[in-house]
Amino acid sequence: MQKQLDKLMRLRAEARIGGGQERIDKLHAKGRLTARERLDLLLDPGSFEEFDMFKIHRCRQFGMEEKEFLGDGVVTGYGTIDGRLVYVFAQDFTVFGGSLSETLAEKICKVMDMAIKNGVPLIGLNDSGGARIQEGIESLAGYSEIFLRNVMASGVVPQISAIFGPCAGGAVYSPALTDFAVMVKNNSYMFLTGPKVVKSVTHEDVTVEDLGGATIHTTRSGVADYAAEDGYDAIDYVKKLLSYLPQNNVENPPYMDTGDTPERRDEFLNQIIPQSQNEAYDIKEVILRTVDNGDFFELKADFAPNLVIGFARYNGNVVGVVANQPNFLSGVLDIDSSVKGARFVRFCDCFNITLVTFVDVPGFLPGTVQEYAGVIRNGAKILYAYAEATVPKVTVVTRKAYGGAYCVMSSKHLRGDINYAWPTAEIAVMGAKGAVEILYGREARKSPNPEEFLAAKEKEYSDTVANPYVAAKRGYVDDIIEPARSRFRIIKALEMLKNKRDSNPMKKHGNIPL
Repeated sequence: MQKQLDKLMRLRAEARIGGGQERIDKLHAKGRLTARERLDLLLDPGSFEEFDMFKIHRCRQFGMEEKEFLGDGVVTGYGTIDGRLVYVFAQDFTVFGGSLSETLAEKICKVMDMAIKNGVPLIGLNDSGGARIQEGIESLAGYSEIFLRNVMASGVVPQISAIFGPCAGGAVYSPALTDFAVMVKNNSYMFLTGPKVVKSVTHEDVTVEDLGGATIHTTRSGVADYAAEDGYDAIDYVKKLLSYLPQNNVENPPYMDTGDTPERRDEFLNQIIPQSQNEAYDIKEVILRTVDNGDFFELKADFAPNLVIGFARYNGNVVGVVANQPNFLSGVLDIDSSVKGARFVRFCDCFNITLVTFVDVPGFLPGTVQEYAGVIRNGAKILYAYAEATVPKVTVVTRKAYGGAYCVMSSKHLRGDINYAWPTAEIAVMGAKGAVEILYGREARKSPNPEEFLAAKEKEYSDTVANPYVAAKRGYVDDIIEPARSRFRIIKALEMLKNKRDSNPMKKHGNIPL
């Protein structure tokens, strides 16, 4: 028996070292961690249970029969994070650059299947050079099998991707299909075709970083949610993100006693709205002053900053927060912000996360650039998401809510459950100034004092149309509340809605305007 045990220990040690100490040292020299080191940081100590440690590739071409590594370039299994079960895979760059083979795909698919069957989140730590060229169709088939499971798991269990190194070609689609993606600055990149192919086809000179680095994907493309400073920061981000998510689509998100009193007032909110309607303020101040302990976990902070999204807690209960940001483009909705908001709202609805929406929106961004790029189609996405969502929805209009943008931002007409307005709210087709110029422009030109005439009409319009009391009289706003008491009123509404039930008509699925 001892011989067999010695052999087992020897093979385990061989599997744990991946592609060998020399390759590990090269990774460390670049400031990068190995797959197992990342898992050690991610999971609770001693909780990791590994699958398929001894699995090897089956390729017998191009000299591959003489190059075999136990585990074949990916570490898979399950463990716990803060005591909660997760399934994980971590690609090992020291083995064939983490490239995907038939057997590597089988290992990943196994944990994906288990995650779906057991209702447990799936976390993928990506660091791969792409498909293993020596295997041809087998590696492509492996990618397709993974993509299929990403789709099947969507809306069933949370899926999180962290990109620590290269992720190119077909490899990018799995992170794109997952719910959240984290990248590491100056170390990770994602693109379908690399700089050399780009140059040969389009004659553009572009670096790896400028083509698909973390900064590009968190500011320009919106593919990633966060650009981590290093591998440690990326792991911390994933762990914090997971703390807001339920295990699956039939469970509620985890409650946490935060110690913050529901009755807490914040007098600053009574003065936060500027006197001038054209003056900006930071909506994040409103969020931070109303949520538990000012703890707001923002997502996609650098992409479409005119809309703010993220997770927080009210009285210990997780909510998804969506808010127009007057500090950027006056909080206007455009293509990027609409898509950003729609995907987040749909995620929250998938996983029973209540939505709290703060509204200060002047409308949709005008212009040929937006119209030609499909602002109608893309703007309809956020409308669709809010209308489809069956989770509790609480909305607070802080200032402007104009036109179609009022409609789409979780209005009462899209099944908003509780809709509040601050006394400073203006709910109308458009602002008073623009409205009176259309309504009374001809009369103003005939008036001896056009400016004075328009100013009087503007006040009349504000008093009779562009204020929250008109909407309140119709029941489209449930109450006009004191800003300082927003936290208390939101918490009371959420408590009242905790057993809310809503449903959509029976169908295979809707056809969102993609």
